[in-house]
Amino acid sequence: MTHYPPTVPVDRPVVGSYQTYEGAQRAVDFLSDSRFPVERTAIIGSDLRMVETVLGRLTRGRAALAGAGSGAWFGLLIGLLLSLFAAGNHHALVLMLSGLLYGAVFGALFGFVGHALSGGRRDFSSRSQIVAARYDVVADSEVAEDAKNMLIKLGWREG
Repeated sequence: MTHYPPTVPVDRPVVGSYQTYEGAQRAVDFLSDSRFPVERTAIIGSDLRMVETVLGRLTRGRAALAGAGSGAWFGLLIGLLLSLFAAGNHHALVLMLSGLLYGAVFGALFGFVGHALSGGRRDFSSRSQIVAARYDVVADSEVAEDAKNMLIKLGWREG
């Protein structure tokens, strides 16, 4: 198995530790506003986990509706591209509306059939994200103490 070197040195001192990514991001932004060389910092998330939030039950009707929505956008895009070559404005509008309509119909059909063929193995919709238990702001050894002191001295707080 090939091991690649990390792109960010992991032996950098921690200058601040935060419960949220937004808190770590605000700390780096605060340092940037204070003219600190932020190109010598990094935000490292630790104890990563994948969280899947269930949004609701997925029925064939909802699958068809979601397919219709995405198909309509795709059809509109195709209609816009074809309208570039249309002879007049009237033809361009007809092409865009036709693309939207056909895209919605075929998208709904594919969404319905795709869900029906799944055999009920996944009858819910969800959103996945990777979150960390902690976000550390680290800096190069040469400037780490300055960054830590700047955050303390200037009274920056996560909230």
